[in-house]
This record gives sequence, structure tokens and C-alpha cells, in this order.
Amino acid sequence: MYKRVFDIENQLDEAMFLFGARQVGKSTLLQERFPNAVYYDLLIDNVRKAFKRNPDSFRQALLAKPAGTLVIVDEIQKVPELLDSVHWLMVNKGLWFILSGSSARKLKRSGANTLGGRAIPRTLFPLVWKEVPDFIIDKAVQNGMIPRHYLVDDATDRLEGYVEVYLREEIRDEAAVQDVEAFEQFMEAAAISDGEIINYSNIASDCGVAAKTVKAYYQILKDTLMGYEIPAYTKAVKRKIVQAPKFYYFDVGLANYLMGRHHLKRGSDDYGHAFEHLIMQEIVAYRGYYRRREKISYWHTYNHQEVDAVIGDAKVAIEIKSSEEVKTRHKAGLKAFKEEHPDCRLMLVSLDPITRPSGDVELVYIIDFFKMLWNGEIF
Repeated sequence: MYKRVFDIENQLDEAMFLFGARQVGKSTLLQERFPNAVYYDLLIDNVRKAFKRNPDSFRQALLAKPAGTLVIVDEIQKVPELLDSVHWLMVNKGLWFILSGSSARKLKRSGANTLGGRAIPRTLFPLVWKEVPDFIIDKAVQNGMIPRHYLVDDATDRLEGYVEVYLREEIRDEAAVQDVEAFEQFMEAAAISDGEIINYSNIASDCGVAAKTVKAYYQILKDTLMGYEIPAYTKAVKRKIVQAPKFYYFDVGLANYLMGRHHLKRGSDDYGHAFEHLIMQEIVAYRGYYRRREKISYWHTYNHQEVDAVIGDAKVAIEIKSSEEVKTRHKAGLKAFKEEHPDCRLMLVSLDPITRPSGDVELVYIIDFFKMLWNGEIF
């Protein structure tokens, strides 16, 4: 059993929307932390159908509960009509709620009651380094950090099933797109450009659809929590910089599967892309769990100088390399960024096992970086 770092019990105040992709462990976390809560699982067929037929039965079942009773509704997007009763019970009976889900799309499309801003939104991410005893770098880079996938030696079959369930339940059953095959092709194209600057026209050409369709497909991935965008750092000083965002799937194992990267080897370009993704995934989770306000962005100039992650307003610049021996050329992007932002802290994260200073750049071994991150020593 993994001990999750998310202190949900301390962040709960009256109501919470707990979002997270499928199988990241939402139900397990909620049952573990709140064993005495009233719990409704809308994945259970007869429960879901009963509430769909008569949404008011939900309110009636809870009317006699005392104020302060915690009610958990798992997969709330399955019956968004319940949110009106949730709102009424909060206001009139003083009940508390956690409403979990693996998709915000249906809530948005249905115009569901968002509880007047009373419910704080939080996200549960895949596993992070701090939660995994005896963390194995190469295993995480290959399999990703969804609990069921990290546990096994080869997660290919589980990832195949994961994608099929997503396509069936989120895309086919919900009629999210007209052409499911085109969407599948798009998912593979999005994986090829995972961690790269989004070019809608190029992906549209690869998939044989219009650029506006590609934009809509990306929105579906974001709404169903399958991925997120990292914006460009846009404070230009000297160099002309790229403004378009990057896209990352929410878990590196998923990107690997969609690209057919089944046997990653250190030193390969594919391993390097996956290594970068894993570290970005960790940074995003840290920011989310500890509610840091600093924006995470990337910096890329038109003459192709780049920094993988910029924290806040040039507070920290992080370059990620999977090399086991850092070379001078690996620091070029950081040096260029430093010229425009002289007060910025520079870090180069790699597989080089010796953490040490190198001029004004900190060379940091990946495990040391994770320790520093979760100790609050980076931001």
C-alpha cells in the first residue's frame, strides 16, 4: 500500500471536487482516509441507474443525517443531476461533500451546478517518488506511475486495456467525437509530439482532419484529465521566443504505450523524452499537492535555445537531460536564459550520479532532485 502525500483531510473545507484520471487511486484514497463517510459509488450499475431515474432520492436518503456528516460521491460526472441536491444539502442541512471524478467534460457540457464556488477543486496525480519505497528510475520511465502499471515488470497489456476502457467509456459511450478512429489516430500523434510545442496544423495533416478538430480533440484530452498543457514563458528580453504551449499526457507510461516505446534503453532519444516527461510529471504533482502559486512554463527561442521548465517569474530554470555524464553543451539553454534573467537559479537534472555545482549551474542527480523538490527546496 502506498502512502499518498496528498493531505486531503486537511484541505477539505465543506466541499471538494476531487479530480484525477482513471486508476490513479481516488477511490482507494477516499476509503482509506474517510472510512466513516457515507459513500456512493456511481460506477455501481444499480446505484447509478437508481439515482438517474430519481435524482431526488439522493436528497431524501441524506435528509436525516446530522450537520457535518461527510458524504462521498465517486464518479459524480456519471449523474451530474445530483449536484442540485448536493448544493441544497450543503446550504440547508450543513452536510459536507467530496465529489470525485475522472472527467470534468460531462459536468461542463451538462451545465451542472458547480455549487456556487463552495467546492474547492483538487487533483490526485499518479504516484510520485516520495510515495514509492525502493523507487526504480528505469521502471518509472518505462511503465509510468499509475499504481497498477508501476507495480508490474511489463505494463504493456495493462496500458492497452487502459486505453481501450478510456476510448469505450469516455469517447464511444459519451459520443465525444463523431469519428472514434480519427480520435485514436490523433491520440497517437499527440503522443509523438508529447512534451513538444503544439503545432495544430502538422497534427491535423497527420490525422487527416481540420486544425480546429485537432484543437477540439486536445480539449477532450484535457477535460477527461488525460493530459495538460505547459504554457510558454513569454517575458521576452532580447530574444524572440515561442508563444505556443506544450502538451503532456498525464502519465509517461501512457505516452510510451501510444508511441510503441516498449523497451526503452538509456542513451536513446526515446528514453530522453520519457525521462523529461517523468520529471515534469513530478514537478506538476508537487505544485498541485502543495498548492504552490508559481506558474510552471517552458522557454524556447526562435533559434532553438530552450529551457524545459521555468518556475514562476524566472525564479528557477530547470533543464532535463537523461545523460549519465553532463557535458558543457547540455548547459547552453540555461546559460542563454541566464543572460536575460541574471537572478535566476539554474538547475540541470540528469542521470549523472554526482550532484555538484558547475559554475552558476547546479548539476543535480534525479533522485537528489526529487528529494529537494518534495522538501520544498526548489519552490
